[in-house]
Amino acid sequence: RYGKAMKTAKLIVMYPTPADVDLFEQRYAEEHVPMAVEKLAGKTRFVASLVKASVGQEQAPFHRIAEVYFPSMQDLEACLNSPGGQETAQHAVDISTGGAPLFLIAEVESFDF
Repeated sequence: RYGKAMKTAKLIVMYPTPADVDLFEQRYAEEHVPMAVEKLAGKTRFVASLVKASVGQEQAPFHRIAEVYFPSMQDLEACLNSPGGQETAQHAVDISTGGAPLFLIAEVESFDF
């Protein structure tokens, strides 16, 4: 048995493989991550994943996936509608040289064991 699930929310940003991987990685590390840490109000956790492979496919459709967690959907929406959220989202688009990043909003159920 496991405990009761706690519902939270997260913003998922999926970046296509960039035209220039080295430049993207530099801008992501030096500009975007610090901006996200500073300007995304209300977040409780930020996970930045570098995709290494896609099972059953020659090339993964995404290079990086960022997940930003919030206590509630209302907190996530407030962040996205804030000046800092808007600036950070625009910066994500600006650095994504392989095409526009995909922005997803998800309700999350976490199970702790």
